[in-house]
Amino acid sequence: MHQTLAKFGYPHTLVKEYGHWCVLMRPAQATLGALVLCSKHDATALGSLPPEAYTELHSCTSHIETALRRFRPYDKINYLALMMVDPQVHFHVLPRYAKAQEFAGQLFPDTGWPGVPDLKSAITLDEAARKSLQASLLDAFAQLV
Repeated sequence: MHQTLAKFGYPHTLVKEYGHWCVLMRPAQATLGALVLCSKHDATALGSLPPEAYTELHSCTSHIETALRRFRPYDKINYLALMMVDPQVHFHVLPRYAKAQEFAGQLFPDTGWPGVPDLKSAITLDEAARKSLQASLLDAFAQLV
């Protein structure tokens, strides 16, 4: 396991695992349902991934978009590949909402809407809300064919 997977809580935040990728619930929820799509490879540049990882990426993104729509219909979705602090290839997957969303009694505004996502305003959930959100996301992914 490389440091980026560890940083985002693997395996405790795991929502779906593939041969080359892991879908993790983002510990800091910049928007409700925020995920991290993290390569299992130690590569620190997108172009360094094996060709098979790109093929599988199609399935990953299709599953993510379908599952997130089941969880909570979003208005847009953003994939951010920043890799400035966490070096291995990964994408922050942010469902975007024109209106604030409520979950587990907490309000989740998309403070950057309709512009660039505001990662600094992310909400860190308490343990009960984290478990509830992860269970909801796991359920949405379990419905995939």
